[in-house]
Amino acid sequence: MNKTDILDHEKLVNQDNEHLWHAMSRHVEGGKPMIAESGEGAWFTDLNGNRYMDGVSGLWCLNLGHGRKEIVDAAAEQMMKLSYFPLTLSHTPAIELSAKISELLGDSYKTFFSNSGSEANETAFKIARQYHNQNGNPSKYKFISRYRAYHGSTLGALSATAQANRRVKYDPGVPGFLHVPPPYSYRSPFGDEVKDVDKVAADMIDQMITWEGAETVAGVIMEPFISGGGVIIPSPKYLQRVAEICKKHDVLLIMDEVVSGFGRTGKMFGFMHSDGVQPDIVTMAKGLTSGYLPLGATAVKSHIFEKFKDKGADNHLRHVSTYGGHPASCAVGLKNIEIIERENIVERVADLGDKILGRLKDLNDHPHVGEIRHSGFLYGIEVVTDKQSKEPASDELMTKIIGKCKEKGLIIGRNGDTVPGFNNVIIVAPPLSSTEDDLNFLVETVKYAFNQI
Repeated sequence: MNKTDILDHEKLVNQDNEHLWHAMSRHVEGGKPMIAESGEGAWFTDLNGNRYMDGVSGLWCLNLGHGRKEIVDAAAEQMMKLSYFPLTLSHTPAIELSAKISELLGDSYKTFFSNSGSEANETAFKIARQYHNQNGNPSKYKFISRYRAYHGSTLGALSATAQANRRVKYDPGVPGFLHVPPPYSYRSPFGDEVKDVDKVAADMIDQMITWEGAETVAGVIMEPFISGGGVIIPSPKYLQRVAEICKKHDVLLIMDEVVSGFGRTGKMFGFMHSDGVQPDIVTMAKGLTSGYLPLGATAVKSHIFEKFKDKGADNHLRHVSTYGGHPASCAVGLKNIEIIERENIVERVADLGDKILGRLKDLNDHPHVGEIRHSGFLYGIEVVTDKQSKEPASDELMTKIIGKCKEKGLIIGRNGDTVPGFNNVIIVAPPLSSTEDDLNFLVETVKYAFNQI
């Protein structure tokens, strides 16, 4: 790095400290943030010339990696053809993408486009409440979600988010959001004597609906696998049981596929690991465009949309997103899905998620590893002080593991700002297009980091 480059770098660092507010980060006076300059595949390079593998796909979204010229060209071509057009009317990329989403979901859905996962979930809540109102059940307004789950940062989505550290100093939230224990067998919310934690956790939803009064509950929202809350993965029967409960009580099942959609878990959508489950509403973002442009989507079963056809001044969905369904974002979504299908990404993830990333399970014998949970390219390693007590690892120990990986050129994540005292799960979620060499490097580096503690 020459003198000019050094001065330019220092200027950027100073401007960063002076003007840029970093997400989810404590302020450090005079800090020197990692500033990315370029990316290729699963790797990025910072301004100092250091190269890192992105083991968490940015924020779980860079599914096809950096530098996909096809995707960039699709965006540029669309912007030259039609720079912007609102979906109060229509445009071709939105039409084609909505049809493709129905095809991928395996049923007829109507899709409302927004900009992010938080917005997609906010839209789902509004649709669910209005649907029940117009279906003759105006008192159905409550939503049930699970503790440790994350559903977004806007106020409604944050109210569904049952992570205490995320909500502190922002509560009280939106009324009508209720929470139940997660299907978390490693730390059973029901005591060690309960053997079938998944069944009891599902039955708690049934019980809450009954206790609250089914006539007041609009929907149950859940990720198929709790991701940022610690990669908590139930059995397929859990979701099947929840779907049955929702149907019994006329409660909409809202599936948050923001993280798990588009191949992350070895299926196109996470709910597809549970046979016979077809959600009423599916929300998505992140992998929908592989992070190349912002786009969220709320896919709603067509029979629900029928209620929005009713005549009356207030019976249509009075909701709008200026940039939701931007023509370029929809074009990127279409090209992203085309590549996923052409390169058999979903099948590849299912295969390599076991064959290569599966070697992370060798760490099960490590004295500080309590449990390893995984599906496809989504791995969570719960770190403990010791196996017997299951006492969660300290922040210092977690920081050391992450730091050792960074020293070797690998960025991994953790379930930060989740539950007080339980931010102890290392998260690995690399781009779905990662090469076998990339994945081997990731596995060996994580093992190295654990062997240093």
